[in-house]
Amino acid sequence: MFATLFARLVPVRSGETVPMLLATAYGFAILFAYYLLRPVRDEIGAADRGNLQLLWTAVFLVMLLAVPLYSAAVSRLRRGVFIPLANRFFAAHLILFYLALVMLPESARPWIDRVFYVWVSVFALFVVTVFWGLVVDLFRDEQGRRLFGFITVGSSLGGIVGSATTALLAQQMPVFLLLLLAVLPLEVAGRLGRALDQQAAAAPATLNREPEARIGGSAWSGIGPVFASPVLRNIALWILLMTFASTILYFVQSHLVGEAITDRAARRAFLARIDLVVNVVTIVTQALLTARILAWIGIGATLAVLPAVAALGFIALGSAPATMALSALLVVRVLYDSSRHALAKPAREVLFTRLSREQRYKSKAFIDAAVYRGGDLLSGWLYAGFAALGLSTAAIALAAAPVAVLWALLGWRLGRGEAERRE
Repeated sequence: MFATLFARLVPVRSGETVPMLLATAYGFAILFAYYLLRPVRDEIGAADRGNLQLLWTAVFLVMLLAVPLYSAAVSRLRRGVFIPLANRFFAAHLILFYLALVMLPESARPWIDRVFYVWVSVFALFVVTVFWGLVVDLFRDEQGRRLFGFITVGSSLGGIVGSATTALLAQQMPVFLLLLLAVLPLEVAGRLGRALDQQAAAAPATLNREPEARIGGSAWSGIGPVFASPVLRNIALWILLMTFASTILYFVQSHLVGEAITDRAARRAFLARIDLVVNVVTIVTQALLTARILAWIGIGATLAVLPAVAALGFIALGSAPATMALSALLVVRVLYDSSRHALAKPAREVLFTRLSREQRYKSKAFIDAAVYRGGDLLSGWLYAGFAALGLSTAAIALAAAPVAVLWALLGWRLGRGEAERRE
């Protein structure tokens, strides 16, 4: 009875259930770890909001160093080796941050906070990139359309558990212990990644088995195709426009929350509650609607939903009176983030299933890391420039709305190109 009900909710076929559930659990583990840390990072951003553009510049520079190192590891190591290694690499850093917070004097705390802010921003993109690199390497295009929506349910469940845990513990325990707590799901994620790789080796008819030959190439060989391939170039531009919208929304949030809530622990708890609501809405959409929406309206229209939400959200934030600003922020954040996770993310990842392995791992990492954070950097400085010219937060939000319209048109174009390639 359970299998019949499950098959009605999720369009899964014979032999796909176990790998799909393993991938879902892997997504749960990495997002659980991230959402334990995200409210801590965002609270640091709200407290140090005058330096946000400097922090994001540091994030981008670190990304430029990290992407070639990651690509070099991908070139030489099998995915069953480098995926657990990547997760343990970040887990070791969390232990080092804990020791620094415990052993260094209180006067060092502002700089530890800033380094941690940069580190979490790098961590968030890389662990998710590693996860999706493996998933799009394992599952085929047709499987991605049916299964990626459900696989993202694990990520949202991890976000719910992580943000709920932080909301519950933020005012009850030192932030140091949250860092140690995040080590455990990262280790679990590494083990699940290896189990997925073993599933592919055992059932090559169901999943894409890893070829005997290594991916090969150099540390830089994933960058060139991003500029040479029209598909990768448009995906990179779509990501760039998404980072613009997300960055403007993030800066608006930091200023609104920083001015309205003065207590740091209360800010952490408020931000964690927003994340909790976002993930509840997201998981319902992912479990019941994502696969059906992708089938009904296609990749292009699905990719256009998030920009449409962004355009309407910026208009709402720019028009809301001061007394309603936090309420408007809550609604916009929930709609925007849930659309990004439940619809835009799986639709975007389907685009990578038809690309080469080097493009799936290396070019994808360059787009998800360097292009993403480059967009953050550019957008952060644009926001700072607008503010220096005297524009209010509301005026900046209104100015961002037309950019979101162009972003929607690009998503529609990406979907048309993907349909033509399939035909």
